[in-house]
Amino acid sequence: MSKLTLDADLRRKLNGLNEPMEVCDETGQTVGHFLPAQVYDEMFYAALAAESPHSKEELRRRHRKPGGAPFPPFGKACDQHDI
Repeated sequence: MSKLTLDADLRRKLNGLNEPMEVCDETGQTVGHFLPAQVYDEMFYAALAAESPHSKEELRRRHRKPGGAPFPPFGKACDQHDI
């Protein structure tokens, strides 16, 4: 995913970016939508929780928990199972 860094002047012009915003080009055509991080996280975990037996809070906790398998052993396991 690409990353865009805003300076204070642009952030001010965009009304602080504290609410969802439609992003348009100079002709008025919609090119995308911006969601503040808090709104995005809430929507992401709500959608995930709808498909999971775990609560949004448990999914957040698991997402932030460090761990997992290092890539080389994972890659070898995939090779052994034709994944």
